[in-house]
Formats: sequence, structure tokens, C-alpha cells
Amino acid sequence: MTVNSQSPVFVSSAAAQEVFRWKDAIAALQAAYGQHLPARATPPRTVASLEKTWLRTLPAIPAGGRYFGAKLMGSNMGDAPPGIEYVIVLFDRTTNRIAAFIDANLVTGFRTAATSAAALDRIAPQKPARLAVIGSGLEASMHIRAFASVRELTEIVVFSPTPERREAFAAAATRDLGVPARGVGSAQEAVEGADIVLTAARSRDEKPILFGDWLKSGATVVSIGSTIPEQREIDISVVERSDLIICDTLEEVLEETGDMLAAHTAGIEFRHKAFSLSDLMSGACSEQLKQAKAPMFKSVGGGLQDIVVAELILTKALEAGLATPLPIDFETKR
Repeated sequence: MTVNSQSPVFVSSAAAQEVFRWKDAIAALQAAYGQHLPARATPPRTVASLEKTWLRTLPAIPAGGRYFGAKLMGSNMGDAPPGIEYVIVLFDRTTNRIAAFIDANLVTGFRTAATSAAALDRIAPQKPARLAVIGSGLEASMHIRAFASVRELTEIVVFSPTPERREAFAAAATRDLGVPARGVGSAQEAVEGADIVLTAARSRDEKPILFGDWLKSGATVVSIGSTIPEQREIDISVVERSDLIICDTLEEVLEETGDMLAAHTAGIEFRHKAFSLSDLMSGACSEQLKQAKAPMFKSVGGGLQDIVVAELILTKALEAGLATPLPIDFETKR
């Protein structure tokens, strides 16, 4: 089949990794969240489920972008081999055609860390910082690289339950970022004296892994590991300590994450100090930000992040000749 100029392309994770740049993604996300968007442009994620099979969809239409679309992920947790695949489908506003399919496994890590860094850049003091990391997986690895692009890091201290993994994480951080890094034997030891604290690994038994009295005065917290009601990551004392809580998706964070549900059950009031990422980027909570001494960013992820970063990656992959043309042509209904 002959591929016409409007046939869609495929962008692999390898291509995405080659063209992705932290500073570009962070700037694009700050701009996207700084624009007013009606709720219908970024609706909540939806999950279809039947027995052990589930499908999650995250759609979004960014303001001013060429592309719009959705990320899809699904899995049968029954008899099928374990694993989850992610795909972002982008539609082109200028042609009304399907433009691209993007392997979204790495993109998901990129967009989550870039969004956290976009928020951190606005809420954390503009000075060199010691970073504590709880967790040593892909998300934690992405985040330290994103954070290093917006703040000078003087030291990275990491805790995760497996000594070999935290030592490998620290070695990679020093090698790739040129920042002194070390692993330690407990979360509390990692957090002690830290200016920025990243929690990127919810506990295995769904008990909190970060407590408010561990945090030094003025420390900024970034929590990304508890995204559904059944998950826990930060103790209610962290919620109580925080005087400004920025949420990438306000209602989902406040009403659908185990950490915030636990704080609500304990009688802790937090709605008056919780604002959306759009509020932060647009300046709607600038007065609260000026007063904040213990800010926190809490994330569940959102379709806007996926589509903004996917557009950036698609544009650069096309320019670099790294997008694979697909020998398919969708029929257009007119």
C-alpha cells in the first residue's frame, strides 16, 4: 500500500527518548497549565472494568496545540501474561485525521516527572537544594533528572527497601547528573535535612512511608505514588503540615487518593489550602504561594500532560526523521 502524506505515523519509545528534552517539556507544561481550560477539555480519566480486565482512558484537548487525543492503557490480570501496554493516539486539528500512535510507556514517565518539575520550579525556593528520594524505580529515576533541570542539586539521598537497587540508583545519579548521591537504610534517614522530598514508591502494605515530623522547616514535598483510593504513601501528618497543596488534577487528588481520604477521615481540613496546577501556573493562588512555608505537590497524572508531551515528541520525531510511516489509511466519514 502506498502511504499518503496524511497517513499516521508510529513513534517508538526509542525515538521518544532520543528527541525528549526536560526543559522543553517542563516549559510546555507550564504554558499549557497557565491557560484557562474548561473542564470539558480535560475530563477525568475513565476506567472500564470487567472481572480481571480493565481499560483506562485519559483524553485531553490542549489550548492552542495542533494535536489532541487520548492515552489508552489496559490489561487482563487473569490468565494472560503479565504486563501493561500504553498508547497515545493523536488527532491533527489541521486535517481532522489520525496523525500518530505513540508508545506511551516512557512518555508516561517523562510527563509525570516533567509535570512535577514544572510545579516544583514554582513552589520550591530558588536556591541549591538537597534532594531526598523514597523509591528507586523508573519514576524516581525520571524525577531526579527532571528536578536537576530546574534546580541545582547539592546532594541526592535515596532510600528503597533493596540495598542493591538504591546503591545502583545513587551510582547512576552521580554518573548522569554529576551530583553526589548515596543510598541509606531508612526513609527517615534519607529525609533528614532535605530541602526537597520526593516520594515515588508507595508502601507494599499500603502504610505511609513519609511522616511530617521527619521534615525540616521549609522543605518542599512532591508525592506521586498514591493515585487511587487503595494506595498510601504519605502520612496524614504530612497533609496536616502542608500549608499549600498543589494538585495536578484537583478533585481526583482530593477525593480519589488514599492519602487524602485518610486525612479526611482523620478530620484534617485541607480543601482551603488545596489548589490546582492551573491555579499555580496562572497566578490564581499567588498570595497563598507567597505565604507558604511547607508546600506540597501531589499528582495522579492527567491526559493534558500526556498530550502536551506527546505533541512535543511527535513534532521533534518528525523533524528528525524518527517517526515511522504506517502503511494504513483510515476512511474519513463526511
